[in-house]
Amino acid sequence: MALRLVQVNFKARDDEALGRFWAEALGWGVSSEGPGVTNVEPVGFDWPDPTAVCVDVVATPDPEKVRYRAHLDLATTSAAHQAELVARLKELGAKPADVGQGDVPWAVMADPEGNVFCVLEPREVYRDTGPIAAVVVHCADPRAMARFWGEAVDWTVHEVGDDYARLRSAKGVGPYLEFLRETPGAKTVWTRVHLDVLPCPGDDQAAEVARLRALGATPADVGQGDVPWIVLADPEGNEFCVLAPR
Repeated sequence: MALRLVQVNFKARDDEALGRFWAEALGWGVSSEGPGVTNVEPVGFDWPDPTAVCVDVVATPDPEKVRYRAHLDLATTSAAHQAELVARLKELGAKPADVGQGDVPWAVMADPEGNVFCVLEPREVYRDTGPIAAVVVHCADPRAMARFWGEAVDWTVHEVGDDYARLRSAKGVGPYLEFLRETPGAKTVWTRVHLDVLPCPGDDQAAEVARLRALGATPADVGQGDVPWIVLADPEGNEFCVLAPR
């Protein structure tokens, strides 16, 4: 049994507007599965596919109350590409953001609803990830998070240390899932982005939830009510959703 990381979920005041921003930012298309939900994924994409972790933007009455520790890192292929992408994102409504990063080669930005993300300088490790280089989760213990998520999803641990851990789909495609240790006393950057996972074909949602709980996940109540997905929190309290098989 295993789960697939299939999308990141953004809570938003205006799902359509934020969905359009991220579609333009990533060069992807938009669709909708119903009112208040905007799906952002590559054009012609047959969801789910490990070549991409998609973006779901969901309208929420009070998104300011949502506090997560995940963000996106965007990939670039050259210094010129990085500069062009930053300029284009500003035209789309993004703004530079200061999270105490100092003098670094990547650009820290905030989307039109204030979610912080990074536009990375060219890095060889991300040359084949697609527009999203990595989904990054800030945490206290990257080693422990790598153990949990390495067991939770069908991804391979590529690198693990006291300050940093990196996983990627076992198929060797798509973006990375990275865990970055928070520096004590540093400014905590909250976003409205969390992870959604999906059981593999033939696997049972309830059995997967039981397996996750045995690994250290706990039930979480974010006001979801009666919905077909199940909300859990990982061992550091980061909430995520186990979607129902389709």
